[in-house]
Amino acid sequence: MPYIAAIDQGTTSTRVVITTTEGRVVSQAQFEHGQIMPRQGWVEHDPMEIWRNTRRAIAEALAQKDITEGDIAALGITNQRETAVVWDRETGKPVYNAIVWQDTRTNHDGDPARHMRTTGLLHNSYPAGPKWAWILDNVEGARERAERGELLAGTIDTWLMWNLTGGAREPERAVHLTDVTNASRTLLMDLNTLDWDEALCDEIGVPRVMLPEIRASIGEFARVRPRGPFAGVPITGVLGDQQAALFGQGCLAEGEAKMTYGTGLFMLLNTGGAVQLSEHGLLSTVAYQRAGQAPVYALEGSVAVGGSLIQWLRDQLGILRTAAESESLARQVDDSAGVVIVPAFSGLFAPRWRSDARGIITGLTRFADRRHIARAALEATCLQTLEVVRAMEQDAGVAIDELRVDGGMTDNDLLMQMQADILGARVVRPGNIETTVMGAASAAGIGASVIDAPLTLGESTSWNNEIAGPVRDRLVSAWKDAVGRSYGLG
Repeated sequence: MPYIAAIDQGTTSTRVVITTTEGRVVSQAQFEHGQIMPRQGWVEHDPMEIWRNTRRAIAEALAQKDITEGDIAALGITNQRETAVVWDRETGKPVYNAIVWQDTRTNHDGDPARHMRTTGLLHNSYPAGPKWAWILDNVEGARERAERGELLAGTIDTWLMWNLTGGAREPERAVHLTDVTNASRTLLMDLNTLDWDEALCDEIGVPRVMLPEIRASIGEFARVRPRGPFAGVPITGVLGDQQAALFGQGCLAEGEAKMTYGTGLFMLLNTGGAVQLSEHGLLSTVAYQRAGQAPVYALEGSVAVGGSLIQWLRDQLGILRTAAESESLARQVDDSAGVVIVPAFSGLFAPRWRSDARGIITGLTRFADRRHIARAALEATCLQTLEVVRAMEQDAGVAIDELRVDGGMTDNDLLMQMQADILGARVVRPGNIETTVMGAASAAGIGASVIDAPLTLGESTSWNNEIAGPVRDRLVSAWKDAVGRSYGLG
């Protein structure tokens, strides 16, 4: 029986999953990596730690079921998008830590929308291109070395493929590639030509010579080098994490949408073969592309803080012992007692895009305790989702009465009910909520012609609205008031 493998390199951990062609997961391994925060607003990762964890996860996933590389028909990769790496072509050593998508050091003071027609993105701290430029400008000698062709740039997919196919040990084998979904998150790719835009590269300050070749998401990229993890396995699917979740949810038809609840919150709506530019604070992106076919596009609403708010309550404040405790605590009270949390740790992303916003908690009284704060954290997740959904409805001209959801936070049944209540819509969760990694596996399987449709995700569970309109209106009003108070603090 052939198996499909997928690497899911996320913001907090790296996971490897091996699945059958029917979608049954037979083994998996996962390792967390450190979060480096040298200054306020800066977030970095060690690319070498990510690569070591990838190798460890591959070895453990294979060992769990005594599977060999010969049993693996295809390998897919999905990754945290916008996270930027620059490394030495010969030694394979990064010249600086990876700058993470949440990082705010490259925020731009000019008109943020001036490149939107070309790239679908706002010129702010989010895209990878300005992060690469920052590294070149702030590491001694890096720009000169990049212009001489000594340095390579990439998002995490590119970094992993380069190491998997050869790296510093076999640089002649190493490929320097990315896919259209990741390239569309750099502010350097033209959404229509699907190629690097020379004028943007010059303006932002990223030499074209250091950029990877852009490929379709589904099709053969390369084979893993003969020695090492997954030796000889073809890499046949690469998707940025949110596009992988869209693909994994089977949102292949125009008008279908999903919301992922992970470190951040991400909603994508399939817009078919046409680029649809947003007028309500959303981004336009490539959803996926099969080799030899036209691309499929999407509208996206990205929220910086979702599950990371729960992690903050657990790790920094000590209010929670475990992330799961957020549900049990919140169930102990009927409401948040007027407490509102605006988790603008890195400013506010879609649809507001306020880099000057900072996190605040309002409505505190002596009555409020950690149960109310836990419930307010879940409400913040739901209210941020509401804003993205309403913006999506305005841009697409449709009413979204059903929301497909996935990601680790959706294990929280109370959160799902609260989300249905605040949206006033049906919320549907698949049996397998890890749609990101399953989307990467699906893309790889299709790219290797071992399957012809996304893998099945099991029986779904749904929630419907159970609150009256006035209750929802009060929650939304208090949220908007608190968000207004968060402005101008950064």
